Amino acid sequence: MIGQFIDGALWYFSLTFFLIGVAWRIVSILRAGVKTDLSVPRGSAGGGALRAIFSRFIPERTVTTRSKLQLIAGYMFHLGLFALLFFAQPHIDFIAERITSLSWPAMPHWAFIVAAEFAFAGLILLWLHRVLNPVTRLLSDLDDHVGSILVFLVMLSGCLALAQSFEPLRLIHLLLAELLLIYFPFSKLMHAFTFIMSRGYTGATMGRKGVNA
Repeated sequence: MIGQFIDGALWYFSLTFFLIGVAWRIVSILRAGVKTDLSVPRGSAGGGALRAIFSRFIPERTVTTRSKLQLIAGYMFHLGLFALLFFAQPHIDFIAERITSLSWPAMPHWAFIVAAEFAFAGLILLWLHRVLNPVTRLLSDLDDHVGSILVFLVMLSGCLALAQSFEPLRLIHLLLAELLLIYFPFSKLMHAFTFIMSRGYTGATMGRKGVNA
């Protein structure tokens, strides 16, 4: 009975809640608008926005020299998680069955292991830096820790359920993923969607002023 609820009604509820929540957050940001800039433009706002969006994927030299741990751990976690989410065979099958009806090639098992190790190591290093560094510890709030722990539990339960030999493990993984979907729109995890808007706005503002930022 509980398994059917997790596998059915709760899944569709959490997915719907996630989509509506994300859309609501994005629309709220867009509706806030920006103040009209009355200054004479000295450059292209559109070019500045595009430059900022794509150039920020490559860190500045000052970042690579002062925050190597955060930089490396950040890439490890985000790239590893992206690979697990979209190129692990169980996820591809689930997305094809429940959402898109489309399928694509999965990464081999060895690549899954590497991606999982990268994602786990990156997340753990980032969280340890958050709690051990006096500055980031003061800047962090409950949401930072809840998000990190919930993502960690989803990944851990997913790896344990990979063998698909124990049905309760799969249901636990799905339940945790559903909780993450419900929590996501109202947490800082929303930066997965809003980082493009933030970079674009900053780049457009600087580009209009003629600043190469």
